[in-house]
Amino acid sequence: MDARSRPDVFGAVRLGYIVVESRRLTDWNRFGADAIGLHVDELTRDTLRFRLDDRECRFLVQRGPAEDVTAAGWEIDDHETFEIVLGRVAAAGLPVTEGSPEEAALRGVERLWRFPGPKGIATEVFTRARTTAAPLRMCNTAFVTGRSGMGHLAITTTRPEQLHTYWNNLLDLRLSDRIVERVGPAKLNIRFLRSGQRHHSIALANVAGLALDPVRTSVQHVNIEIATLDDLLAGFHRVTELGFAMAWSIGQHTNDRELSYYCVTPSGFELEVGWNPVVVTPEREETWEPATYQGISLWGHTTAGAGVAALMSRFQAAVRSLREQEETVPALSATALGTHR
Repeated sequence: MDARSRPDVFGAVRLGYIVVESRRLTDWNRFGADAIGLHVDELTRDTLRFRLDDRECRFLVQRGPAEDVTAAGWEIDDHETFEIVLGRVAAAGLPVTEGSPEEAALRGVERLWRFPGPKGIATEVFTRARTTAAPLRMCNTAFVTGRSGMGHLAITTTRPEQLHTYWNNLLDLRLSDRIVERVGPAKLNIRFLRSGQRHHSIALANVAGLALDPVRTSVQHVNIEIATLDDLLAGFHRVTELGFAMAWSIGQHTNDRELSYYCVTPSGFELEVGWNPVVVTPEREETWEPATYQGISLWGHTTAGAGVAALMSRFQAAVRSLREQEETVPALSATALGTHR
């Protein structure tokens, strides 16, 4: 299809939920409820579900060996847009399977369809989420979700162009901006892709000139946005007081101006809890031009210290990435159908 004639689904898709596989459900329960202050439902001995709002599920944690994010669910506004997205997947020749009623119920959606995504993270799409009137039991006032979705995913990659093309071909995500960060002698390039008003739903980071990935997990971090500064500060203190690892202290980003901290989940990837980022409103969308920023943070975000085990894990991950080929889903990432806007 000619890129100029294909329909644009930008603004009609947002991140709805993530699925995590872990053996550390007791730690996840304590981390989610007591440290971050989320609403936690313990469905079974092998299944936890976290709520941020009136949705039945935003995080699904299931018992398993991966210690990683295994799927990301994308909410699509309407049936017409849903057919466009699935049509792109079918045209690429990717296998699409419908999730079972049990899988859909666990994710808090009526129905879902699944197909391959980059780095082994299954892409799941749905149109109708289940809501509940049950009161939220959490330590926070509220989280910012709605039309912005649940937050964003940050992914380190050795194939940034291919992953950018995947998301561009599938969901018409637009480029918000870029950051160049110096890490010793290395240069880290980060690009930020938005699906709507949230500044970014996907961030892609790569080490310039080196085909290595220092992160063991498929995602480097997951972001959620809290509604008040008081809750952000209180959460930071709870995480540290309860003994969970803090990766980066509170600071402010250069590009989206979000205040945030990064802590380490029981599965090893990081959770960023943020407050008050830039919103790309429809008025801003008309004139938005991607910029390049030097450095990730205006202030703060200082390292909280990494132990020998964490440093060795990063070294091992980097060495492994040199030997193994990263999954990029070539059927959707080999040729750009639209422009990288």
